[in-house]
Amino acid sequence: MGRTIAFANQKGGVGKTTTCVNLAAALALQRKRVLVVDMDPQGNATVGCGIDRARVRVNAYHVLMDEVSIREAVADAPGGGFQVVPGNSDVTAAEVALMEAEGREQHLRRQLARVRDEYDYILVDCPPSLNILTVNALVAANGVLMPIQCEYYALEGLTALLNTIRRVQQNANRELVIQGLLRTMFDPRNNLANQVSAQLLQHFPKQVYNTVIPRNVRL
Repeated sequence: MGRTIAFANQKGGVGKTTTCVNLAAALALQRKRVLVVDMDPQGNATVGCGIDRARVRVNAYHVLMDEVSIREAVADAPGGGFQVVPGNSDVTAAEVALMEAEGREQHLRRQLARVRDEYDYILVDCPPSLNILTVNALVAANGVLMPIQCEYYALEGLTALLNTIRRVQQNANRELVIQGLLRTMFDPRNNLANQVSAQLLQHFPKQVYNTVIPRNVRL
């Protein structure tokens, strides 16, 4: 049975989608069977995987609304060696519709259960907010990976996400664990970045990854 990992942070621009897409490509190079699910209405993970979000016939919206089976929405990432359930602005409509749907937080979990044995890893890219789409991802996941930029308000935003994770663990998914905290766009010359990094290591010594993604202006 494959492991499902949600990539979540309610703050945008922290490298969440970039981490998800690059991890998918890296796992595919290791001959792992990988599925990326783009739950963000911006569709950046879809574009990052080389798929034209405007041309896909079915996407995450149709999956969440149970209009199609998840297998019908899967597309190949060109040259990536893995597969994608695309997302685009249609997913915004799913967010609205799910608010009044029965078992609204369980829709993605039910769909992924149909294909979980077909993949080694299912990576779910969440929108930059703690909405019903993110809750669906957390309910469906085994673990949550949190990319964090070491800057002002980073810990405050992390607290809100951790509270949401605890509520999901208590009410809908007792198997959910914190996969890890990934420090992204890190600049060791910045005193604030070093202070926030030190605080993360102090409060979450077992969950902060040793790997740090540096800020690379040249790249």
